[in-house]
Amino acid sequence: MKGKALLFWGGVLLAVLCAACAPADRETAENRYRLYFREEDLAASSGGDVFRTETVELEEGLDTQEAVEVLLEGLLEGPQNELLRGTLPASTTLLSAKVEGSRALVDFSAAYSTLSGVRLTMADYAVTLTLTQLPEITSVKITVQGQELAYRDKQVFTARDVLLSSEEDVVGTVEAVLYFLNEEGGLTEERRTLDLYEGDTQAAAVIRALEGAPETKGLITALPEGFRVRSVWQEEDTCYVNLSSALLGGLAEDLPLGTALRSLSQSLCSLDAVSEVRFLVDGEFEERYGSADVSEPYTV
Repeated sequence: MKGKALLFWGGVLLAVLCAACAPADRETAENRYRLYFREEDLAASSGGDVFRTETVELEEGLDTQEAVEVLLEGLLEGPQNELLRGTLPASTTLLSAKVEGSRALVDFSAAYSTLSGVRLTMADYAVTLTLTQLPEITSVKITVQGQELAYRDKQVFTARDVLLSSEEDVVGTVEAVLYFLNEEGGLTEERRTLDLYEGDTQAAAVIRALEGAPETKGLITALPEGFRVRSVWQEEDTCYVNLSSALLGGLAEDLPLGTALRSLSQSLCSLDAVSEVRFLVDGEFEERYGSADVSEPYTV
């Protein structure tokens, strides 16, 4: 594991966005990931902005299991910036890391159990936010010496559980029409004003909202459990949505992926600047994504 080098790219970024929906730098972002740390002085942090990140580049050719292990080792080694601190106790070691479907199972040594309260939450979320950047990972379960921490409120975490941004970070808003499932299984619109954060895009805001819960009673998300968007970006009036083929293995074969993609397409096309949506799979145009036809663009 030590032989799998992490190349640090310097600089500390404000961690305010869902990593899965951050605008993609398509030429260089494929192997770059953020390690989540905290400020040394928590009292100086404003609102929910206690997390800071350092960017690392993974070696090419790593499978998901290896990538999980390397990212966890990066968290355990701690930040390069002297103004940052790791969220995990210094004596913590990684006992095991496994991947089951789209979930990472992480087992730490006994030192992790010394955490409680806010510091435990910060450590759990730092691990979760780091690992769920991998397109194949949508949730994380953390144990200590093979056992769950009984005093935790929950045992499995997703990036959706983490609210990193305070209202002070909002730099603008965008009007959008989001499409969720109604009780009959059809798509119903919900008009929303979405917050935009520093470095955010309108398309990323729409994706985050669709991954969350609707505000209207009787509606649910059209995105099946385990489904996620790998990246989203816009060129002129076309919005490109990049999906991961690796997630298909963790999704039920009879899931209505076509409905999920229509929810994404119609919601994105509600933005004034978007008139067309194109789906990619692992960065390439394909004929199908599971049971859904993605060969043609979706237009208004």
